[in-house]
Amino acid sequence: MGRASRDKRDIYYRKAKEEGWRARSAFKLLQIDEEFNIFEGVKRVVDLCAAPGSWSQVLSRKLYLPTKLSADSRDSDLPLIVAIDLQPMAPIEGVIQVQGDITNARTAEVVIRHFDGCKADLVVCDGAPDVTGLHDMDEFVQSQLILAGLTIVAHVLREGGKFIAKIFRGKDTSLLYCQLKLFFPLVTFAKPKSSRNSSIEAFAVCENYSPPEGFDPKNLHRLLEKVGSPSGANNLDCSSGWLEGPNKVYIPFLACGDLSGYDSDRSYPLPKVADGIYKSLDPVQPPIAPPYKRALELKKASSHGIQELEKLSLDS
Repeated sequence: MGRASRDKRDIYYRKAKEEGWRARSAFKLLQIDEEFNIFEGVKRVVDLCAAPGSWSQVLSRKLYLPTKLSADSRDSDLPLIVAIDLQPMAPIEGVIQVQGDITNARTAEVVIRHFDGCKADLVVCDGAPDVTGLHDMDEFVQSQLILAGLTIVAHVLREGGKFIAKIFRGKDTSLLYCQLKLFFPLVTFAKPKSSRNSSIEAFAVCENYSPPEGFDPKNLHRLLEKVGSPSGANNLDCSSGWLEGPNKVYIPFLACGDLSGYDSDRSYPLPKVADGIYKSLDPVQPPIAPPYKRALELKKASSHGIQELEKLSLDS
């Protein structure tokens, strides 16, 4: 009853299961590609915060599998996709998994080794913290996650490459936009149709990676802090208040995906079936190491212990 209700209320949740996606977020990357054509000419990709793997699935289906199935493909022609997450992830064809921390530069070294010293054409990141409901705090933590992703970008992305990252819109969005503009001449904040209107999430689509002349990735945070300081100020001010008023920054914002298509905030009738009883599909890939796994094990052990005590009580 509960799953069928969600299938009715969340069309993209239902469609994800029907089309074999691990999560509804796959549609967000697909709709970003429809608008920005981010996969054109891409041969090497890094997927940050990849678990449970829906974006890696999109990369596999859009880049790896078509090349593999082509008549004249060779192993050397196959795109290289590297997925990074702290959590383990079920395998996906054509995707190399790295269990690591994106805030650590050593993770970037592992990725570069997989690329045989070459750089990536595209880096994507759909990661997000566990939200608290306090928008200012959630936005700040999310922006720090993006800057951690930028640490990887600075090490592994080739000049001219693209970076796609989830953001939370809020009062400090202007600061994040200016920080990203240091490295990408073209930055657009996009809202895919599959992203709920009620959600503060959007996606930063950053194109044509062009780091400042003489840029050293080790000095990334020092450079970013300067963006948060008014010209001529002695103290660094990492807030976006100075970007208001006469210094106000207007951020390009674009809705993408078929705007006449499915509405993520609407309820849709469940599809009709022959016997009149709708059956909800199971998720494509349940988590293989969920954070609540230990709690379930303790609960099971506790339940087993109680049963043993009851059995001893009856025997006596």
